[in-house]
Amino acid sequence: MSAIAEILSTNASLVPLRASDKPVCVICSDTLVAAEASALLADNEVSYLWTCDTCGCGFVTKHPATKAFACN
Repeated sequence: MSAIAEILSTNASLVPLRASDKPVCVICSDTLVAAEASALLADNEVSYLWTCDTCGCGFVTKHPATKAFACN
């Protein structure tokens, strides 16, 4: 069974993630390429669900929504 943890973004800017900012698995240190799912939260944040293909570890990250992602 995979453990799920929540990791909050420490990046205060509204710049989208770059290739060098890809999350790394907390268990096996593999770089994750694409989120499994995403959701726009009520507090104007985007939540991403990540699952490591190597070890199966799952975790969630949250980032401030930019105007490109925010609903009008």
